[in-house]
Amino acid sequence: MSMPFYVAPEQVMKDRADYARKGIARGRALVAVRYEDGIALVAENPSETLRKISEIYDRIAFAGVGKYNEFDQLRVAGVRAADLKGYQYSRDDVDARSLANQYAQIVGQIFTHEMKPMEVEILVAEIGVEPAQDQMFHVLYDGTVFDQRDHAALGGDADAINTRLNETFREGFTLEQAAKVAVAALSGPDRVIAHSDLEMAVLSRGATRRCFRRIPESQVTSMLTG
Repeated sequence: MSMPFYVAPEQVMKDRADYARKGIARGRALVAVRYEDGIALVAENPSETLRKISEIYDRIAFAGVGKYNEFDQLRVAGVRAADLKGYQYSRDDVDARSLANQYAQIVGQIFTHEMKPMEVEILVAEIGVEPAQDQMFHVLYDGTVFDQRDHAALGGDADAINTRLNETFREGFTLEQAAKVAVAALSGPDRVIAHSDLEMAVLSRGATRRCFRRIPESQVTSMLTG
């Protein structure tokens, strides 16, 4: 009788993490930046139909990078969970923190127990009534959650993008300034991203209930060239 092949648990976890990171790094990046009246989410995305940025609930947005079919499954699960909680209790009881924790449990469970981890990173953002109440939660492929305050970067070359955001972010940005800083961080010093390859949406504090709004390409162009 042959002995079963043994792999140390730490090596299994390392291999899964490397696999997920490589898959995510092949995709295009995404950033979120706080501005004076809300949160701007900007992604490099040439597709006009496969969205990386979506609405989850009244004041909550979802953004994902990596394998589209995997993070879109998470988006749908989040919409259902938010709708159910808002129906059973109150719309005010639906918050980004609890959604991010649910996502972390799902992704972490798959990372630990399944053969193939999810090749995704996601961001759950919530706009508060006051700027101090804004929240952004970055969930990694292994279920790790980071609480981001002013900006976040997901996907390929996220470390370099975060460095550029740290250097350029300032309190009190207008939407136009936030958009320019976000796109400059995404593109870096060596290339230019076509406006048609940008997907942009905002969570606007001035909205009465539904705060999520997509920014059309014409307005993106106007903000970046103005």
